[in-house]
Amino acid sequence: MKKWPSFSHRPDAFVYAGASLQKHWPRLHRGDCEPYPGSEPVRDAWRAFHQGDFQAAWDKGTHAGPEGCLDAAKSAAACATHLEHDTTRAASLVKEGAELCEKARKALPEHANAHYLLACCLGRYAQKISVARALRDGVASRVKEALDRALALEPRHAEAHVALGTYHAEVIAKLGSIVGGLTYGASESQALAHYRKAIELDRDCAVARIEYARGLTLLDERNVRQARKLLQEAAKIAPADASEWLDRERARTQLEALAS
Repeated sequence: MKKWPSFSHRPDAFVYAGASLQKHWPRLHRGDCEPYPGSEPVRDAWRAFHQGDFQAAWDKGTHAGPEGCLDAAKSAAACATHLEHDTTRAASLVKEGAELCEKARKALPEHANAHYLLACCLGRYAQKISVARALRDGVASRVKEALDRALALEPRHAEAHVALGTYHAEVIAKLGSIVGGLTYGASESQALAHYRKAIELDRDCAVARIEYARGLTLLDERNVRQARKLLQEAAKIAPADASEWLDRERARTQLEALAS
């Protein structure tokens, strides 16, 4: 496997060795409601993810059974979102992550993250290949079905609410409120409601504010003032792991772009 881009922040940051992982687990997984793993190999894969060693998390997770595959898929999505600048390579990462999740949700049909992470990887894949192509190829319908299932299993899943908000916003932005609503059940009101619910469920969720800001501007470019406020909030949130640190930096970069 080709070497993945690395997380270049301090290597000693976000280390959750031994029992500290369980101690910090509620904060680390408030957004995705992932249960604390009973298996040490799965716990070890999550340690690598939280520290930002996404390739090691993938390697460890893919060898740790269906639950480990969820960590691997989240690692692929994080790397593709934040670190891999080659679009083709990024698309390949999340496509592999989605394939893992398809297998995992057959083994774990009542596990909300098996469905959510399938949607997450497919959604990132759609963004890499273009939303228009994803709609044409039926990817969007698979995303919506998986997110609906995740939220049916775990209504407090903040990250699934974020993803569903983005689903609605992207469909409306691409097809318009009338066509998008008729063909894909998308609406502006639902997009906004899901973003707000995500922030209500996880007050420390920077990505909810980042995606909310993006969704607002997709729906109406005049929403830039509200989007800026959300990005400012995201940029101030103290990160608990590497993925959150990267989210915060993304918010800061987007704020700089708005100011230029």
